[in-house]
Amino acid sequence: MSEYVTRGHSRCVVCARNLRTLLTGWFSFVDGEATAGDVLALRRVEDVLRHQGIPYDVAWSPGFRPSALHLDDVRPASYSHLIFICGPLHGPGIEELHRRFAHCVRIAVGTSVLDADDPAVTGFHRVLPRDAPAMGPVPDLSTHAPSETTTPVVGVILTHGQHEYGERRRHDEAAETVTRWLAGKDCARVELETRLDSHDWRLCATPGQFESVLSRMDLVVTDRLHGLVLALRGGVPALAVDPVEGGAKLTAQAEACGWPALVPADRLTTRRLDHWWQWCLTSGRVAARQVRREFLEDPDDDNAPALVAALTDRA
Repeated sequence: MSEYVTRGHSRCVVCARNLRTLLTGWFSFVDGEATAGDVLALRRVEDVLRHQGIPYDVAWSPGFRPSALHLDDVRPASYSHLIFICGPLHGPGIEELHRRFAHCVRIAVGTSVLDADDPAVTGFHRVLPRDAPAMGPVPDLSTHAPSETTTPVVGVILTHGQHEYGERRRHDEAAETVTRWLAGKDCARVELETRLDSHDWRLCATPGQFESVLSRMDLVVTDRLHGLVLALRGGVPALAVDPVEGGAKLTAQAEACGWPALVPADRLTTRRLDHWWQWCLTSGRVAARQVRREFLEDPDDDNAPALVAALTDRA
């Protein structure tokens, strides 16, 4: 790997084996952020240190990992080395690390150097950048991070409208329960919107575009009638929550489709959600494909054919 030695430091970096190292990055700052790339870069460094038998701790932002070790709780004297991982080297947060951990050997790895004279850069004893002035770039640390366990991709289709149901509406309570429950699930959540718009790039412009997105989901969690129907039309299991007390059109449609994974608003508990979650990701996958086949095999079981008769009768 290319090496960028900052000016103003002639001290050599000693072997860190058997010394305690603190791993930091933008994911450590209260006002920073933890991106997928940053955390994968961290995983790469952790993997290297573990294989070399070098002990380390990771400092996390309290906003991202409330129960983990935080920078404010760290005793700098407990560490001999500080490593800053990924992201651009600039700003008062990094400069504060240099002041607070002045006794440590400080190394930056997998970072971007915008200005070689920036105090955030020159404060490090050694910088191993991914890109820097007058240097050829090297691959980002995330490219060689250990593979992560794949998780279900879950489309989430919720509505806060439907005011026509008046006092029977339980939409807000249902959405709060469902989203709080989903936040604890190990899955990739994708918020989806059935509304089409030919001008807003964030929304699909055609039903075909929306169905293309749905077809890539492993599961759909929804409190909308068309969230349920379009998922099943694509052979994707849907965990449906009817947000209307006593049941309304979503319950009726689940019955019409022969779909059992439905939780009524007045019986909405995490235990029931967990039950249907497990079912949807196992037996429900086969059941959803079966419903899709039934849609294709019997295209005349809706009211469209009756419409022709009604037009004829009116004539």
